Amino acid sequence: MVKRQESAVTRRVPGRVVVGLVLVVLAVVLAFENRGLVEVRLLVPVVTLPLWTALAGMLVIGVVIGLLVGRPRR
Repeated sequence: MVKRQESAVTRRVPGRVVVGLVLVVLAVVLAFENRGLVEVRLLVPVVTLPLWTALAGMLVIGVVIGLLVGRPRR
């Protein structure tokens, strides 16, 4: 029996990997394009920080909420 080896050319990249790489590139571009300072009011104090930091913080909060809401109940 002859083993057939797959070359790097015939190997397919999963769609999830491609979508993940595209999203990473978009996130990096978004971060570099939004480096300006913004003022964010956190209830009472006003904090000055780069816009990309505020966006990243909101992303983390959204992911946590999505995980909590999307989790099946026991």
